[in-house]
Amino acid sequence: MTAQTDTQGSVTTVYKVSGMSCGHCEGSVSGEISGLPGVTSVKAVASTGEVTVVSAAPLDDETVRAAVDEAGFELVDQA
Repeated sequence: MTAQTDTQGSVTTVYKVSGMSCGHCEGSVSGEISGLPGVTSVKAVASTGEVTVVSAAPLDDETVRAAVDEAGFELVDQA
């Protein structure tokens, strides 16, 4: 899992999610993670299984895992 803090203080983390195969999958995962407190941006890419999350502060991995599970997918790890 990779987390980087940029100059404006936001944190970008890339997660690996298994099971995404289409745009609908991307939307489901993005929608659940977007609802987490502090999240400002989410980009899910089904072809790579990567979900890039920008947040105000580092996110708790278990909170992200629960959101991904709620969308019907599995958080494998941070990329």
